[in-house]
Amino acid sequence: MLKKTIDHQFFHKIVDCVDLYQIHGPIHLRSIEVVADALAEAVKLGLTKTVGVSNYSTGEMIKMYDCLQKHGIQLASNQVEYSILRRTPETSGHIAECHKRGVAVLGYSPLAMGRLTGKYSEANPPPAGRHFSNVNMNELEPLLATMRRLAEKYNVSVSSVALNYVICKGVIPLGGARDGKQAEQNAGALGWRLKNEEITEIESHTFNTIPSFWHRFWQHG
Repeated sequence: MLKKTIDHQFFHKIVDCVDLYQIHGPIHLRSIEVVADALAEAVKLGLTKTVGVSNYSTGEMIKMYDCLQKHGIQLASNQVEYSILRRTPETSGHIAECHKRGVAVLGYSPLAMGRLTGKYSEANPPPAGRHFSNVNMNELEPLLATMRRLAEKYNVSVSSVALNYVICKGVIPLGGARDGKQAEQNAGALGWRLKNEEITEIESHTFNTIPSFWHRFWQHG
């Protein structure tokens, strides 16, 4: 099935070369060993340069890493939700275990579905249905005040502060952009770094986040 999927992309000229092929989630019906064999075959056939996973737990990531190593192939990445509002991959030690094995950590929803951009507030909440990092905007105001102050200090956007925090943690943020202005704001996260005491100040704000059943089922990492 994996080979058919990539072959389909080539056949329809969707891409000329797959640089990174990731398994989207850990709830596949096949065992990790079987999936690893398929990923290894895809690399050996020249269908993709590298392979990765997404939402894998530490144990699942290590197992996939070990299975690929038997084929002489490196696990390139594990993509997990990571932001100021969801630090589980860091506090659980998952990021450290990935880095120990040379596995890049890609962080999706680094702006917490817009909650960390400064665009939304209690009076102007995010649209319904944005479940990732679901925190009451009223609870976020003290954090956003800190982020606005840091944004002013570094002459960047609030979004840039949120993304820079993720970068400081050794995670590659996957920040979305709907237009050129948002892309420019995201790019403002580059070329500077938050100081350790500023990171500590950001982390001093705590939140009561309760993931949904679907998130617990899907997000192992």
